[in-house]
Amino acid sequence: MKEPVFDSMEFRRALGTFTTGVTVITARGADGEPVGVTANSFSSVSLEPPLVLWSLAKSAHSLSVFQEAEYFAIHILAANQEDLSNRFASRGEDKFAALDVEDGLGKTPLLSGCCTRMQCKTVYRYEGGDHIIFVGEVVDLVRDDVPPLVFQAGKYAVAARKASEAPLLPAGSSEFKEDFLGYLLWRAYFQFHCEMRKQAPISDLSDQEFLILSTLFHSNWRSADGLCNSVFLDSDREEAARALASLLEKGLIEKKAGDNNVDLYGVTDTGKEKALGLLGAAKATEADFLDKLGTWEGGALKNLLKGFIVETNPGLPHPWERTDNESL
Repeated sequence: MKEPVFDSMEFRRALGTFTTGVTVITARGADGEPVGVTANSFSSVSLEPPLVLWSLAKSAHSLSVFQEAEYFAIHILAANQEDLSNRFASRGEDKFAALDVEDGLGKTPLLSGCCTRMQCKTVYRYEGGDHIIFVGEVVDLVRDDVPPLVFQAGKYAVAARKASEAPLLPAGSSEFKEDFLGYLLWRAYFQFHCEMRKQAPISDLSDQEFLILSTLFHSNWRSADGLCNSVFLDSDREEAARALASLLEKGLIEKKAGDNNVDLYGVTDTGKEKALGLLGAAKATEADFLDKLGTWEGGALKNLLKGFIVETNPGLPHPWERTDNESL
């Protein structure tokens, strides 16, 4: 039998396959200075008594403070606290500068906005190879139902609860499979769009009119060509022209001559009021869908869609991006 050869780098990669949350651990030194470190070594130990543990490298500059501190605080970070994680993972800066910090037990610095914050009394310290393991008894905690920040394979991630295994389509009813990406994206858009269309400010506009008016509200005075590219109507310019003519007739937009005699379209005051109604209707629909989906899943969905758009973008412009000839 061949003797096994231990590969330390492979060991690190293997540990990365275990998905964890991200915590910031804080304490206050005898000199009154606060210290804090980012750690994903946090784990529960016992319910009775309530014990948790985490570990810190023996080479850490703040090790002596944590070894002497009677209390420490564990902050389980929320999904939007990636910057906070990076701040406390770095060296050579005042990590607490400009942060909203309050004093806890033993004047331990407490951070806000986390999923959970635990104040702990140090009860044990153990040698653990090149780390010191700290065990604390939880004496106070605050919890908020927000998505946690996740760390996996050396990168930040977001958490989402797994969807039900119930089929979306009757078996054999279509060539599409229920996990076909094209169908899922189309169906999700269709359901969202149908609900949004029911809103009063949108119901009297065509889809093309809605897209053009929304685009002009955020990026005013655009050419017909620029609008076609921005709202992805390039394949049907006649339909786009009809939508522009209809919006002009309704008094929601106006037309001016721009540079090089290119006609530019902008939102009127009436159009701005209409656009604000559209935005309110869209946000109301979003809030309703996110409420049904859940805070965790909503955040994960947005993150995945952003990644999908970035990684698969063939060069489509964003709606607010102007072309060279779109200036008054």
